[in-house]
This record gives sequence, structure tokens and C-alpha cells, in this order.
Amino acid sequence: MSINLVKGQKINLQKADGSTLTRVFMGLGWDVATGIFGLGGDIDLDASCAMFSETNQFVDSVSFRHLKSKDASIKHSGDNLTGAGDGDDEVINVDLTAVSPNIKSIVFTINSFRGQTFDKIKNCKARLVDSITNVEICNYHLSEKGSHTGLIMCKLYRHNNEWKMAAIGIPCNGATIESIANEIQQCL
Repeated sequence: MSINLVKGQKINLQKADGSTLTRVFMGLGWDVATGIFGLGGDIDLDASCAMFSETNQFVDSVSFRHLKSKDASIKHSGDNLTGAGDGDDEVINVDLTAVSPNIKSIVFTINSFRGQTFDKIKNCKARLVDSITNVEICNYHLSEKGSHTGLIMCKLYRHNNEWKMAAIGIPCNGATIESIANEIQQCL
């Protein structure tokens, strides 16, 4: 059964049978909110993630510009420029067993590359899925409407040698993950 996360909530990523997850993916989906005259246009949201060390120092990032982490544990599906279609518009795959031991946290973000604000987006949802079984572990409906162009969604982090997840949900402004790096570090 999938958990509907709320801002600030934390969950353990252990499977129901007590085993640990080995491969997950973060899926991001969204639709364009139509205006009074039904004109919505395309919105180019980008899913990205940044990897941080035990001392909260930036180590690496994965985005539409850089599709694979240096340690090859994280891979991006590629850029969706419109949000058209059903389901996940962009996917970031994570092999938790291959993440470098010096990585403490992986922070997932969304940015509006063309600068459109989140008040022009609807049905925006991030979901964490067990890649082996294709079972959704949790989802986070992004209800933060407003004039921001980015959102720090959530993070996977190690605690006592186990992976956990925390929903963050902090709005920010920036077209790429690099442009919100300072805000991300403040969430660690």
C-alpha cells in the first residue's frame, strides 16, 4: 500500500517483509493548468537530484543535462519538454546498492526550465517506486501553488545504515538544480 506523504513526513524504506530496497525510481508527473480560455501551453518541468556527503558537501548531480551520476548509481530518463501524456513524465532511477558509501543524502528537485510558475501547473506528483516489483512505496502531491519556479521535493538519506525518505516541499526560484544549490543545502 502506498503512503501519501505530507510536507515534513519521514518514512523508512524497508519492505513489508523486512528486507531492504535495492532499486527505486522517483517518477515525476504534471499537467498544465488551463486558463479561463482553456489555453495552457506547454510547461517544461525538470526532475533532478543532488548527492551530498556526510558533511553536507555537494558531490554530484543528475539532471536532463547530466543523465548519470559519476558512480553510475543514478540515471535520468531524459527530458520531457511538455508534461504531455499520462503517468511519469520524467524518471530518475537509483540503485541504492551502488550509491557511493560517502553519500549521505540524495535530494530530489523540480525546476521550471522556462520560468513558468507553479501556479500554472496542476496534478503535479512525485512518487517513489520499488523498481524490482514496480510497487509504489509513497507519493507526494505537490500542492505548493505560487509564483515560484522550483521545488525541493524530498530526500533519500542514510540513517544507521538504512535508507529513509523525507518529504521536504520547499518552494524556491531557479531554472536548474544548479541555480537552487544554496537552498538545497539549507534543507539538509
